[in-house]
Amino acid sequence: MRIFLAPLAAAALLFGCAAIAAPAASAAAPDVQWTKTLTEARGQSVYFNAWGGSPAINAYLGWVAATVKERFGITLTHVKLDDTATAVARVLAEKTAGKTGGGSVDLVWINGENFAAMKTQGLLSQGFATSLPNWRYVDTANPSVSTDFTVATDGQESPWGDAKLVFFSDTARTGALASMPKSAAELLAYAKAHPGRITYPAPPDFTGTSFLKQVLSELASDRAVLQQPAVEADFAAVTAPLWAYLDALRPVSWREGRAYPQNYPAMKQLLADGELDVIFAFNPAEASSAIATGELPDTVRSFTFPAGTLGNTHFVAIPFNSDAKAAAQVVANFLLSPEAQLRKEDPRYWGDPTVLAMEKLSPEERQAFAAIDRGVATLAPDALGPVLPEPHPSWMERIEQEWLERYGH
Repeated sequence: MRIFLAPLAAAALLFGCAAIAAPAASAAAPDVQWTKTLTEARGQSVYFNAWGGSPAINAYLGWVAATVKERFGITLTHVKLDDTATAVARVLAEKTAGKTGGGSVDLVWINGENFAAMKTQGLLSQGFATSLPNWRYVDTANPSVSTDFTVATDGQESPWGDAKLVFFSDTARTGALASMPKSAAELLAYAKAHPGRITYPAPPDFTGTSFLKQVLSELASDRAVLQQPAVEADFAAVTAPLWAYLDALRPVSWREGRAYPQNYPAMKQLLADGELDVIFAFNPAEASSAIATGELPDTVRSFTFPAGTLGNTHFVAIPFNSDAKAAAQVVANFLLSPEAQLRKEDPRYWGDPTVLAMEKLSPEERQAFAAIDRGVATLAPDALGPVLPEPHPSWMERIEQEWLERYGH
């Protein structure tokens, strides 16, 4: 792991002191209910169901577990998932069986169609997020904090991080970024000019599905229709440009479309091995983070599409039948703390963008965020381009089914 500049270390130390002192300084009148929650949480165990495919994220969650154990007496276990839908199905099965307590999932990393499914099925605890003490730091001006893939969050999930789709390539092989594609259409043209050098993970992998959403959002004749629930009568016409695009991409893609990477880590490895020219991730700092951990060469650089790429917020939620709701709330609150958000945004640990509003932080905390060395491959915020809104979850459920029928064999 590469060593970052000394100013970050100094700022982190300063921030660490400020973070520990902040509650005493800001809480002139302690919240009686939150004090009860902290008391109830001590000694509880939280089974946090979260994607386990990234060593960096797993290590970050290990730090979270150690910290909440030391400070709050909570035992946090990271249940590593390949697909969040697995946790959703487990909670649904428990509800169907009448198990209204003692659920196997106490906290889940979630957004999009999985949140919509849990909310519709009544699988979530009632709104808790806006009552968390650290909610006061959240950037509530960000519309994706209150609306998840067009579905109102209603406080049933607590924001954890922001995401923006970015592309990157190894400039040692592909040359200057100015020659890189600037839209989905140009990416297809690049694939035709460089057969075998472009691919995407197979849906329902999150990154693969995101690629389909990006293409559909760019090519749809009326993007607004994607913000409404999918209607079967209109599905074929609305998605026709997507299937035409994928049909044209398949024969010139990696392995001529006979195989697809299983997930983002597999696609990243193909870039590292020199088999691909362009890949993408839902994290602006992903390339820098991978460089820092030695997974990608330091000649990798990020780029985006000037007309916009998908962006969203991801969350944590508490299932209705958890017996550790108090501890789950304490963990969710800690994940929202400036301390935890600072570490998460640092590419040395993860690089995931914060959901906090800088103007709501103390000067010392803002300085600590500003001092983060975001790495050579991270685009500045003003270079990320516009955010394209996520489609309603029903579109992706139907598109994933159609993709599997067309290409999943």
